[in-house]
Amino acid sequence: MTWCPDKGVVNTGDGICRAALLAKLVEEAQEARVAPAGDLLPELADVLEVLQELARATGVTWDGLVAAAAGKRAERGGFTGRLFLEYVEQAG
Repeated sequence: MTWCPDKGVVNTGDGICRAALLAKLVEEAQEARVAPAGDLLPELADVLEVLQELARATGVTWDGLVAAAAGKRAERGGFTGRLFLEYVEQAG
């Protein structure tokens, strides 16, 4: 591994920086957010592609990611009830 000179983060062997992947994930999620219903599927596919590469590049297995999501869902609930937490009050 080498260092990404402009970001100061570890660069994966194939030249993709973690910071660049995170930025791409945000970009693709924003595109999905504004996509018309008929264009949502390919935008979600882009989000998934970046997420898969980000997991791979950071040493997270896809099964590990899915298991972590299932654990959080079991602990905190998911979105199936269409309930969203709007904010969290910080102590102190």
